[in-house]
Amino acid sequence: MKRFFGYAIILALLSVPAFGAKNSQSITISSPVKVGNTQLPAGQYKVTWTGASPAVQVTIAAKGLGAVTVPAKEVETKNGRVALQINNSNGVSVLQAIQLDNVTLQLESASGPGE
Repeated sequence: MKRFFGYAIILALLSVPAFGAKNSQSITISSPVKVGNTQLPAGQYKVTWTGASPAVQVTIAAKGLGAVTVPAKEVETKNGRVALQINNSNGVSVLQAIQLDNVTLQLESASGPGE
């Protein structure tokens, strides 16, 4: 019986990363963009989102930089590619949405480190 529970726990622990991978993806930001009050430099970022659709929390993070957490709306769509929707407001590029293969994350506002 102990062996069965041991296998069950191992199986459960191994399946957790598979579920987490569904709601995360890497993106490349080719030029600086503003998310809320935070300016993100160009670079490689990991985007993760949690919560009950359609209202989710999106976290955009890169090694060596603080993470930015953004409330967003999750819209299931077949984009077939990764793209960023950026609005230029008063000469500042503002990230509006992240289009991933099967979902679009429409950003609302952001809070970053120290905000």
